[in-house]
Amino acid sequence: MFGIVRPCAHRLGERFKADWMAHLCGLCLTLRREHGQFARIVTNYDGLLLSVLTDAQTGALSGTRRTAGPCALRGMRTASVTQGEGARLAAAVSLVLASAKVRDHVADRDGLLARAPVAAAARRIAANWGRAGERGGAAVGFDTGVLVDAVDRQPGVEALAGPGTPVLTVTEPTETATAAAFAHTALLAGRPDNAGPLAEAGRLFGRLAHLLDAVEDRRADAVSGAWNPLTATGTPLTEARRLADDALHGIRLALREAEFCDGRLVHLLLVHELRRSVDRAFGTTPVCAAHQPGAPQGSHGGGDPYGAGTHAPHADGNPYAGGGCSGGGVGFRGGGFAPEPAKGRRGFWAGCGAFLAVFCTCKMCCAEEYEGPWSRKKRSGCCQWCDCSCADCCDCCCPCDGC
Repeated sequence: MFGIVRPCAHRLGERFKADWMAHLCGLCLTLRREHGQFARIVTNYDGLLLSVLTDAQTGALSGTRRTAGPCALRGMRTASVTQGEGARLAAAVSLVLASAKVRDHVADRDGLLARAPVAAAARRIAANWGRAGERGGAAVGFDTGVLVDAVDRQPGVEALAGPGTPVLTVTEPTETATAAAFAHTALLAGRPDNAGPLAEAGRLFGRLAHLLDAVEDRRADAVSGAWNPLTATGTPLTEARRLADDALHGIRLALREAEFCDGRLVHLLLVHELRRSVDRAFGTTPVCAAHQPGAPQGSHGGGDPYGAGTHAPHADGNPYAGGGCSGGGVGFRGGGFAPEPAKGRRGFWAGCGAFLAVFCTCKMCCAEEYEGPWSRKKRSGCCQWCDCSCADCCDCCCPCDGC
């Protein structure tokens, strides 16, 4: 549920870190205010991009920010948070997609959902979230039916896919849904001319989200026997990477066609951070040394903040995941770049229990590292950003051509 765009504060800087947190907290509080306390569980990083896009097109308008009260996830501090139609659209889309995710878990009979009473309760939650999302979408003029239609079509598309089927056939429903959501931010901001470019950016973002999810889950799906689009269509990782890189380039071009009052945060998230998300999924980006467990904050142990070294081909044939790092000191595991062994995903209710544990103990915000409630992937707390400087950072004062 956390999404693929997970920025780090040493790249965001103080200003953009505050802006990004304002949208994240704004989405969470909008869900609570309009749909109840439990709805905050569907807060996700990718959904808040809709709030970021709307805000970037409208600029600093009166009434788009407010001061929120103390929150445990902010260390009991107040904060300036976003409000308004962008946050409401993000909340509606998050609810509809969360509803679809729950229904998918019920259909797969994951974990406790194999038991009829638990499955019935989950279906009621999904139905309530779906109706709440529909109401929220209607309140800002967005027809969530396009999202529901995409979700409903996905199983049929997957059932017809097989070896030789273009993987983009499988990603099409996701692309259609995200294109509609991105385009609607232009209408909310009163910039209808931006609808076309943002629809294209959204379509390619949906493609990336689907591809990266497939890449990251490939091993776990192979162990569990779950359906994976890359495995089912026989798409090699080299082709998946080519499609991902093409999508990144297309998003940059689409954003250049759109007009923003202040597009710096959009550029940083959808150009720089999205590129890093792709590298992370394919295993080509080392973890910052300051994020290593036990490493001193702000210390890299050398002049190169990433400790670049030579990488041997990975044993499973993945050309994007190195087997070791002679540059020393950084990596996903044991000083190297090989991904951690895949763990099985938790079922819906087990994941909810794990979510409440990390949420209520503030690990999601303050921990250096915690285990994702559903995916069991390693995550960093959203306030655990290192204070180091990176040589490859761009200050994003404009859509730069050289980065």
